Amino acid sequence: MRIVDRLWFRLPAVPPHVRRPGGELPVATPFEVDGVRGQAYGDGPNVYLVHGWGGWGLQLATHIQPLVDAGFRVVTYDAPSHGDSAPGGGGKGAGTLLELAAALEAVVAAQGPAYGVIAHSLGAPATALALRDGLAVERVVFISAATDFTEALDQLEAFLGFGPRIRAGFLRRFEARFGPMDSFRMEVLRSAIAGPLPSLLLIHDRADRETSYQGSAELAARWPGARLETTEGLGHRRILRDPDLVKKAVEFLAERAPAERAPGRQERMPE
Repeated sequence: MRIVDRLWFRLPAVPPHVRRPGGELPVATPFEVDGVRGQAYGDGPNVYLVHGWGGWGLQLATHIQPLVDAGFRVVTYDAPSHGDSAPGGGGKGAGTLLELAAALEAVVAAQGPAYGVIAHSLGAPATALALRDGLAVERVVFISAATDFTEALDQLEAFLGFGPRIRAGFLRRFEARFGPMDSFRMEVLRSAIAGPLPSLLLIHDRADRETSYQGSAELAARWPGARLETTEGLGHRRILRDPDLVKKAVEFLAERAPAERAPGRQERMPE
């Protein structure tokens, strides 16, 4: 049943008008890296906004002005096959977690060192993959983090109504391309990150129907010094637009910014 393979890697269609930010933004400097298109705002330590599966860079736009006001340079972009960026290796409308991680690494290489990252949903394991592969970041915010791929597979199984034989076949094909699905669990990725882990703030809604709140709670318990901010009734996407949570994310990133690059100074990081 190859339809499982097609649906697993297919991205939801998002019309351009949906991707327009709701409010005004600072003046942007557009850029393109290997077909990945994005914008940078402000000056200061770089904070990268990493969207999730089927998302787009400006999905996290409510964070941009507060971060710029706090003295950060904000870099946002659309991953391959997302938004305005070129298609990835699977063609238009298809993608992989590995492409999301590679896009972050490529953008950081072109735009300058990452002081912080704010990642939503599948952007969280994409960030963890990049950290595992050597990306240096001091502070990270995970919002509605996807922590276990098998949960998404359970949802797809329930939607299509297939059984154990088809599931096993899909997992064999997945493993042949990418390795065991369990190797992408957040806890496995966390344990594979060399050196000190960045400071982490997790934000998750108990009623999130797309990613497991329990996954974030367990990650917070196993990530030294991590904090968990629990919300009620904001779900998977409205949580990105809550002004109190945006403030908490910005304050967390600004907590220990290096003195010579402290928020409020308008110096740009070397590139």
